[in-house]
Amino acid sequence: MSAPLELPTLVSRAFDLSRRSGYVSFCRNETGRLLATLAATRTGTLAEFGTGCGVGTAWLRSGIRGDAKILTAELDPKLAEPAAEIFEDDPQVEVVAADWSTLRDRGPFSLLFLDAKEPKSSGADTVVDLIEPGGVVVLDDFTPCATWPPMYDGRVDTMREQWLTDERFTTVEVMVATDTSVLIATKR
Repeated sequence: MSAPLELPTLVSRAFDLSRRSGYVSFCRNETGRLLATLAATRTGTLAEFGTGCGVGTAWLRSGIRGDAKILTAELDPKLAEPAAEIFEDDPQVEVVAADWSTLRDRGPFSLLFLDAKEPKSSGADTVVDLIEPGGVVVLDDFTPCATWPPMYDGRVDTMREQWLTDERFTTVEVMVATDTSVLIATKR
């Protein structure tokens, strides 16, 4: 592994919250380190749709610099409320207990971590207007694929194919571990 084993304090707090909550769907460390790295290149407002217990948000926060802000939405208030407590003293992070679509009027975003099922599976049309020119969209939890068209479970992965061919974005699939990959799409 080419990254330090220790985790940023906020990330550890979010993992602890996940364990206590019994919530097992969270951002992997490999993806988190990528999020922190990308966040360090951004200014303005970064967003996350699908906060969960705040692990992805904590990774983003560990990377932002200057006066950049993070806005994140979680539909389940039982997850959003404790996640918000992690960041309650941080003026650069706002956790909203609401559907991701309530953040439409808060953009455009310089980076969007798309971790909520509905907008992720709906494709680029759902979020293209929420991203500033040159802004980045990160989609995680893909199974790496070495074929074209991309396949998953014996079928063409149409969501991945759409993101990789959408002319409004320049998109690449990056393996972050042997068993998972991430799409990184930059708006043209």
